[in-house]
Amino acid sequence: MTAGYIAGSLVGSFAIAYLCDTFVSDKKAFGGSIPKTVSEKEWWLATDTKFQAWPRTAGPPVIMNPISRQNFIVKSAE
Repeated sequence: MTAGYIAGSLVGSFAIAYLCDTFVSDKKAFGGSIPKTVSEKEWWLATDTKFQAWPRTAGPPVIMNPISRQNFIVKSAE
């Protein structure tokens, strides 16, 4: 009986949080617009190119965002 109340409360809480988040961020409840830096692909590509071009002085070159590059090395625990 109490497990049902707890599970129902959790589901209800997540539903309310999702609706509030969607209303505030996607529907722009408080006004505003989506920034150009997020909506334009050219801006994103220029920023990514700039990040990859930064020189590093502390060690060998690394990828700033390895997840997007999919070339990171996973070392074994042996």
